[in-house]
Amino acid sequence: MLSIKGLNQFYGGSHTLWDIDMDIPTGSRTCLMGRNGMGKTTLFKSLMGVLPTKSGEITVAGNNVTRDESFQRVRKGIAYVPQGRMIFPTLTVEENIQTGLENAKHKRIPDEIYSLFPVLFEMKHRKGGNLSGGQQQQLAIARALVTNPKVLLLDEPTEGIQPSIIKDIAKALNEIRKLREITIVVSEQVLSFAMDVADRLFVIEGGRLVHETTRADTDADRIKAYLSV
Repeated sequence: MLSIKGLNQFYGGSHTLWDIDMDIPTGSRTCLMGRNGMGKTTLFKSLMGVLPTKSGEITVAGNNVTRDESFQRVRKGIAYVPQGRMIFPTLTVEENIQTGLENAKHKRIPDEIYSLFPVLFEMKHRKGGNLSGGQQQQLAIARALVTNPKVLLLDEPTEGIQPSIIKDIAKALNEIRKLREITIVVSEQVLSFAMDVADRLFVIEGGRLVHETTRADTDADRIKAYLSV
């Protein structure tokens, strides 16, 4: 569903991503792990077209999107929940979700969105800026889901969120898999969350993929060593 071949990226004169190769199967859940500054967000921004690709190739469901603008990638099936969530604070919960329906044939929010995130139904008339960090994260995921994506990218979804909400988000991601054949890629530093949601884990360090494992074969101590400062 998502294929990355020989992806390189630069900030100014700094080489930030080095020959990234990943093949993400349809309907799978993949976690990209690494400390801050290791290249997770840079990779996601490159996949989304926020950063132009310097070299390499990105395909989604067999469609080459390497030279596409971000809005074109959205139309071809990529949805992105950025680090920090970036919801619209002055719009209501309902209005925030509706912004994801801009290009949809039907403007009605699917019932399954509120069943995945019941708190959003309870607060649908509340301003987004009045929600807690965890509620805003659920709102950002809901907004991405209504675009009906093939690939959902979540950048550090547990950052700054209390443990009980982290469990709710993990539960929702697992429910999404039952409802739709969405391919989910998460960047993360919390190993317990990754083990709850991912089939496969990658570790990125210094812009290079340095480790790959299935969930069943994960050596937790090895992953923690990569994540420790």
